[in-house]
Amino acid sequence: MTEGLGALLENLYGTWNRREFVHPDPLEFLYGYDDPADREIVGLLASSLAYGRVTQILRSVGSVLGMMGEHPSKFPPRLLRENLGGFRHRFTPGDSIAEIFQGAVRLQERHGSLGAFVSHEVSCSGLLEAQRLLVHGILDSAGPTSLLPCPTRGSCCKRLNLWFRWMVRSDAVDPGGWVGVSPSVLLVPLDTHMWKVGRSLGFTARKCPDLKAVLEITEGFRGLCPCDPVRYDFTLTRFGIRSGLSLETLLEELDRQEGK
Repeated sequence: MTEGLGALLENLYGTWNRREFVHPDPLEFLYGYDDPADREIVGLLASSLAYGRVTQILRSVGSVLGMMGEHPSKFPPRLLRENLGGFRHRFTPGDSIAEIFQGAVRLQERHGSLGAFVSHEVSCSGLLEAQRLLVHGILDSAGPTSLLPCPTRGSCCKRLNLWFRWMVRSDAVDPGGWVGVSPSVLLVPLDTHMWKVGRSLGFTARKCPDLKAVLEITEGFRGLCPCDPVRYDFTLTRFGIRSGLSLETLLEELDRQEGK
């Protein structure tokens, strides 16, 4: 199945991995920021709020970023906390967003960039430990939250891995910015849809989308593309969003190719 699946996913990648198919997706907010320091802050905030209905996500992210001007990384954390006094995204209050922003800016000042911090820690200890240290560094003594969970506690950390995908990969969709981190270490941003894809492709038998499922599904895709195991993530998440694309049509096409 590997050869046929790889060819099918490459064809789909060529068709759907285009910026014109990004909207509606919080990823689109990153395109307005050329400075990597700004982009990593925008990516952190946009991914942290990427839960719930997409229209509400876009409205909330746009509201936060609209307060911060052209260079979010230079915006005073104290002022953001004041401006977000009445903000709420579902069950997330403005103070939680301000806390994440303040911690991220603190790490930027200490290490030059969040990307530099991540690159160093990945080279020393691997991705999961780098993510744990990053979350701990941003939240300081507050500990992991629902906005920024710690992967070593067993969570799939979909939004954290989504942020990493945006910042590490660089193609027509993902803008990149963390040049010191290889796409080969990335983990699949696992939600219910991608978990079903992984199960359907035989990459995992896990009964829930947890960290073990993330690792197993990532290994499945690594077998297709060792240097970039999340290469097909954006394309596969179009299934169920775009008209005419569904998991069933993907599996039917794979069966058809395997039957040739």
